[in-house]
Amino acid sequence: MGLHFKLARLGEDIPALLKLAAPLLIGQLAVITFGVLDTAMTARYSAPDLAALAMASAIFISIYVGLTGVVSALAPIAGQLFGAKRLDEIGEEVRQSIWLALGLTVLGCLVLLNADFLLRISRVDLEIEGKARLYLSILAIGLPASMGMRVLIALHNAVSRPAVITVVQLIGLGLKFPLNLLFIYGGFGFEGMGGPGCAVATVIISWLWLVSTLLIVLLDDFYKPFKVFSRFSMPDWRRIWTLLRLGAPIGFSYLIEVTSFSFMSLFIARLGTTALAGHQIIANMGTVMYMVPLALSIATMTLVSQSIGANKQERAEEIGWSSIFFTTVVCVSMGVAVWVFRMTLLDLYNPPEEVRAFSVPLFLFIAFYQVFDALQVNAAFILRAYRVAFWPMLIYAGSLWGVGLGGGYLMGFNVFGNTPAFLQGASGFWAGNSISLGLAACFLLYLFRRTAARFEKTHPPVEV
Repeated sequence: MGLHFKLARLGEDIPALLKLAAPLLIGQLAVITFGVLDTAMTARYSAPDLAALAMASAIFISIYVGLTGVVSALAPIAGQLFGAKRLDEIGEEVRQSIWLALGLTVLGCLVLLNADFLLRISRVDLEIEGKARLYLSILAIGLPASMGMRVLIALHNAVSRPAVITVVQLIGLGLKFPLNLLFIYGGFGFEGMGGPGCAVATVIISWLWLVSTLLIVLLDDFYKPFKVFSRFSMPDWRRIWTLLRLGAPIGFSYLIEVTSFSFMSLFIARLGTTALAGHQIIANMGTVMYMVPLALSIATMTLVSQSIGANKQERAEEIGWSSIFFTTVVCVSMGVAVWVFRMTLLDLYNPPEEVRAFSVPLFLFIAFYQVFDALQVNAAFILRAYRVAFWPMLIYAGSLWGVGLGGGYLMGFNVFGNTPAFLQGASGFWAGNSISLGLAACFLLYLFRRTAARFEKTHPPVEV
């Protein structure tokens, strides 16, 4: 299959990708806005509450992304079944995913309700620690709903209906501000809770999301062929083990990504408040921009897994390469735009002059690393469509932890005394991160090429 033939398919593949990716992107931005509202509204309440929110959020996100990553294995499995038109088997996979989610929820709640060790690492005063502990305890009440919702999100992604989830998420976003206002500051007979009030609002919305999405699946005729509610299923350990074999490496990969960035922030904090503030601005922009390749990658995984299920191996590879080409072009354009409009973007944050001056050089890294980020995340999600997750996990561990964090530490702190001045400090960590993403992208793209070639040999198309 030549490159010319793949490029000829762009006119067909790009609209299909955008149709799925657009609602995914909107939904992801809605969820990000939750964190923005929590931070902004708690900051107006008190500094100790904001510090507690930062601590508790970091702990919760690390746990949450790891657990939900495991459950997300349902998406490529159900996607292949959807492509193969084995629709009635999807319901059984959903039911087994629910059992898996319940088990992971128990594990997650145990950690959230016994987070004293994690909280004491920071050595903050007892008031902040107490608020953070309360925040985590409240979120434990909503974790079952959050995990159940992740199962339903995976189902909707697998059957090309992400718009349903996006509508539900936007409704939740509309409720977030008034609920935050009520529980943070108080009113209507409720006493203000400060930072932990954010958690109450989030828990209420999480349960509303779960109930409303379950009702949609129950009542909409589209879902009837999947037979999700046709019967009760006891745990099927063979199916659960299949989900775990794929999901555990995915969850650990998510954890590697989150922790590599978290530790990067912790190391940069040693450079002072100005360095940390400048890094935070660039990291925030990077997070928002990352939603674009992430949405396209999830859409790609859906289309590739459906093609694999339909035994169209060559078509699956074509879609993968089309997405890689298109996503890279989009992210190169975004990187150039960020560099050109860097001063305008900084004005949106209105930082102090010393923070602004510190941030400007870092824009060079955020402009370039978008390309590497696009390549690696796209390749990783395509491989998940092929049910390949173990080797990508090892690639992430070696590149993001080893090269990214390790190399960033060596450059940032000039450990060997021979690091160029422009690569010392925060720039060294961002350079290490960019190199690690480029390295991961190279290995993951090679793995995709090998995997696709192997599938075409071992899964020849069936002659009709």
